[in-house]
Amino acid sequence: QVDAVRVYVNSSSENLQYPVLFVVRQQKGVLSWQVPLIFRGLYQRTYNYQEVSRTLCPSEPTPETGPSDQIIFVDVSSMAPFNIAYELLVTRLENFQLETNKAFNFTASPSQPQYFLYKFPQDVDSVIIKVVSDAVYPCSVVSVQDIVCPVYDLDHNVEFNGVYQSMTKQAAITVQRKDFPGEQFFVVFVIKPEDYACGGSVPSSIHGNVNRTWNLQRMKNLQVTIVPSIKKSVYVQAMFFSFLSFLSFYLGSVVVAFVHYISTDMKLTVPFGSVSIAGSGIMTSSHPITASTPEGSSYGAIDESGSSGGHQLSSPERGPPAGSDTDSSVEEESDFDTMPEIESDKNVIRTKVFLYLSDLSRKDRRIVSKKYKIYFWNIITIAVFYALPVIQLVITYQTVVNVTGNQDICYYNFLCAHPLGVLSAFNNILSNVGHMLLGFLFLLIVLRRDILHRRAMEMKDVYTLDYGIPKHFGLFYAMGIALMMEGVLSACYHVCPNYSNFQFDTSFMYMIAGLCMLKLYQTRHPDINASAYSAYASFAVVICLAVLGVVFGKNDMWFWVIFSMIHVLASLALSTQIYYMGRFKIDGPDSDLGIFRRAAMVLYTDCIQQCSRPMYMDRMVLLIVGNLVNWSFAIFGLVYRPRDFASYILGIFICNLLLYLAFYIIMKLRSSEKLLPIPLFCIVATAVVWAAALYFFFQTLSSWEETPAESREKNRPCILLGFFDDHDIWHFLSAAALFFSFLVLLTLDDDLDAVRRDKIPVF
Repeated sequence: QVDAVRVYVNSSSENLQYPVLFVVRQQKGVLSWQVPLIFRGLYQRTYNYQEVSRTLCPSEPTPETGPSDQIIFVDVSSMAPFNIAYELLVTRLENFQLETNKAFNFTASPSQPQYFLYKFPQDVDSVIIKVVSDAVYPCSVVSVQDIVCPVYDLDHNVEFNGVYQSMTKQAAITVQRKDFPGEQFFVVFVIKPEDYACGGSVPSSIHGNVNRTWNLQRMKNLQVTIVPSIKKSVYVQAMFFSFLSFLSFYLGSVVVAFVHYISTDMKLTVPFGSVSIAGSGIMTSSHPITASTPEGSSYGAIDESGSSGGHQLSSPERGPPAGSDTDSSVEEESDFDTMPEIESDKNVIRTKVFLYLSDLSRKDRRIVSKKYKIYFWNIITIAVFYALPVIQLVITYQTVVNVTGNQDICYYNFLCAHPLGVLSAFNNILSNVGHMLLGFLFLLIVLRRDILHRRAMEMKDVYTLDYGIPKHFGLFYAMGIALMMEGVLSACYHVCPNYSNFQFDTSFMYMIAGLCMLKLYQTRHPDINASAYSAYASFAVVICLAVLGVVFGKNDMWFWVIFSMIHVLASLALSTQIYYMGRFKIDGPDSDLGIFRRAAMVLYTDCIQQCSRPMYMDRMVLLIVGNLVNWSFAIFGLVYRPRDFASYILGIFICNLLLYLAFYIIMKLRSSEKLLPIPLFCIVATAVVWAAALYFFFQTLSSWEETPAESREKNRPCILLGFFDDHDIWHFLSAAALFFSFLVLLTLDDDLDAVRRDKIPVF
């Protein structure tokens, strides 16, 4: 048992010119202070205390010398030309050494700090120091320091050594045996003279011209408990759980693929002259295409006169036979259309009241496919250039935390932050493995579909047929990469979560939501979807706005006015382009005002002057609801100005995506189309998993919108395997939910593989 001595002094003198100086000399150190003891706060305010109590650095008996008497000298002096009364009291501390799993209560104040000793038991490699208090204020600091004299236990020097946290009602510090060669440490408790650092205000007694306060009562009752942390075996169990949970998705995918192979990939043999289903679900025909096609029929048409009354399906001229899809002579992007019609014919086709997929899939499939592959290659480039600086920055953050010991830099859930190596919260990083594993699995699923599609084209001349949704996989590949990168960047953010780097956690979420909307639109509008360059340029603008929102979105009204205007105008412009299928051009005599002037003219002519029914009623309903949602977001942002601007933008993206997906499914069912078992299962799984994920997402465990001390009030213990907290479960479930969401988009229209494109409506 280590003995410690505490010195209490008191002086009635208020003369700051002639303070009483106390110097305590010990065998291994010197400790000194003055009375009145002065603390400095904001704006040169001072706080003076006439009562001071300090614990002297203890002297532990060594095995060589054994217990011995320790001599302590206390020197009291003053330069005052008059006598000053003081009181000196030296006492022995009975409970200086803290015990494992045993709570200890005590009181501290700015002029009477406390510290205690803790020794690691033989079978414990890591402990968690838990400190609680019933009162929010006064603001305090908890520090863990090595056994070195002097101990830094005053407000102005507590940050000089060791690891420390600010605290209001709760604090937790994980300490590992390997960080302390002596297998023991001091736990120091300091009460700050002001509450500003913990989110409080300056005491009312010193407002105005008064900048000096005497003996401000700032006593705080604290309780400290030191409990063993998890063992190494728990780390192993958590890693096995994380990987096996998501590897089970791989097993499930293999089973589904095998069942699909047994049921459909083995081609069904049918009589000559009829239509059969290829392995990838693409309709093929045994009718040869010859140069002697009868006049009046279209190139590549299927003669179905016997079954459909002589109806013929017209198809534009196609490129070379299958197998030359990767021919280098095919241009990746072209300014000219491969449609046989002239520009005016596009206006006739795309502005029809009832549009079918054959009207919007007339371009050369090879060029359109290469156009969508650009999404994949561009997102890989973006990912590399975005991720490398992010990784370098968060490594720097973690290094600063480890070197300075300042645990107020990062907003962890300290009650469930398990360190590993240099990482302070390995569990928050490990839980992001699901995004990477499921993103890679989605890439494999898309690759399989792509290979089956190419194989079917090589076996049958499907260029002559117009069945099902056009197969373009570039956007799907981009979505898989985006899901993997979301895991990487979320892990980077959780290396040291704080206000400055939260955008890392959301940037690829914007891109995922945007790519999903683009894919959903591209399904039935393959010829008029946005190019990769314009799409990624739009994402870049969104990320720039997110950065500006982080910087200016806290209190600057002008930013919210400008952003809300941009949001509303962009919604109107995009709505007009969608309503007119991209045929609403910005040219002609009104090019100065462009699209907005034309939109106003159409609104006046159709809705006010003639009060006519909209030409495209379904699209109009979707766009009206969509604009109301977006205008509501704009008004909400303008009125409430949320501090978490990145999540605000993400909410806009997600709401628009959900709205469009709901509209698409409703219109699909209205058109008498079916939902096959696999997409139906994915839709149900998506809804259930997203609901569970959002429940855990809203279990706030920390918040960088507040001070570090206030954020720690929300910290809670682990709930899964003693290793993962609520936010880790959000990572697991959100990864699965995104994976199922992607599968919905991938399989939603599988029921149309045997339907002619001139029978598939566009909505």
